[in-house]
Amino acid sequence: MREPVIETLGAVWHSISELCDDFDEQQWSAPTECPGWSVQDQVSHLVGSESIFMGQPMPEHSLAAPAPHARNPMGERNEVIVDYRRSRSGREVLEEFRAVTSERLAQLRAMSPDDLAAETMTPVGPGTLRDLLAIRAFDAWVHEQDIRRAVGRPGELGGVGAAHSVQRCFLAMPFVVGKKAGAPDGSSVVFDVTGESPATLAVLVADGRATVLDRSPADPTVRLTMDVEAFTRLGCGRWEPQDAIDSGAVRIEGDRALGERILQQINFMI
Repeated sequence: MREPVIETLGAVWHSISELCDDFDEQQWSAPTECPGWSVQDQVSHLVGSESIFMGQPMPEHSLAAPAPHARNPMGERNEVIVDYRRSRSGREVLEEFRAVTSERLAQLRAMSPDDLAAETMTPVGPGTLRDLLAIRAFDAWVHEQDIRRAVGRPGELGGVGAAHSVQRCFLAMPFVVGKKAGAPDGSSVVFDVTGESPATLAVLVADGRATVLDRSPADPTVRLTMDVEAFTRLGCGRWEPQDAIDSGAVRIEGDRALGERILQQINFMI
């Protein structure tokens, strides 16, 4: 039986490969919502990161100048990976992506449950290899969406990658509500995600702690309704919250002040 998280990761990689197959150099160089990164840079990030997870060394490469958008050691490492491949064509980076992800997928599918349960470090701290792969699938889908918006080819908002990514964003919402937005005790917040991958999450703040509820309250303090793209785009810091509110992409019901405060703090990406 195949491991679902591995198949989700493989599905997203396949989608990226097909999406980029006919890009011309103008599309490869199109800017994305990741500061300083083009479409090609997005694919370079994915292939470079996966190469390192496969055990390959970091490129022996130095940046000509510091990247202002690299705000922490992980960001600086990512920038080296990306900049190392900027002298190549988009097609060359895509072919490397295909080779690396094909090899990686074969490796992962050959692993046993014990292999996947092995302890490892993830971008959010200690975990298992399965935990790391769940983060990798989310990361790849988010960057695929960056690419799609940059070239005007929306899609993959209803597949396994989208459903997986909504759930990954849900994991951060108690932190957003309780810590970042400082919702008061007794507050209940419902996130209604609509569209091709609909899902609902309810969070209650009690004794200074935000926890997930088994079911949504009938009359929450605030209900935030938005589609899959808006929710993930906001959670990943790709959209200014006020722009999303002003555009009507998010509906706030109940305590508007609290709803707007949550949206202003919804970006949980490092």
